[in-house]
Amino acid sequence: QVQIVESGGGLVQPGGSLRLSCVVSGLIFNKYAMRWYRQAPGKEREMVAEITSVGDGKTYDGSVKGRFTNSKDNAKNSVFLQMTSLKPEGRAVYFCYAYIGLDGYWGQGTQVTVSS
Repeated sequence: QVQIVESGGGLVQPGGSLRLSCVVSGLIFNKYAMRWYRQAPGKEREMVAEITSVGDGKTYDGSVKGRFTNSKDNAKNSVFLQMTSLKPEGRAVYFCYAYIGLDGYWGQGTQVTVSS
């Protein structure tokens, strides 16, 4: 059974930083690429970052490029999203997604609130 568990969310002031973690079990992790999505209240889920299965390729949405850093540790079955210079519009539930081809799995999400 595949399990994906995100953690590290919380309340942070504008301009602050958070590091999200995502631990995956139940699949061959080094074969899967990973994405981070977020869903703000009343909005559709959007992709913010993506990393290849071996971690050698990363892409970011323009809204977070230069502020968020995506990394993957295949030895720990984990991906991380380092978020800096957070903005109020970054308030959302952040989800981890593991995929290979058409096969994909979601985590339950972790809440990030950016507010003073």
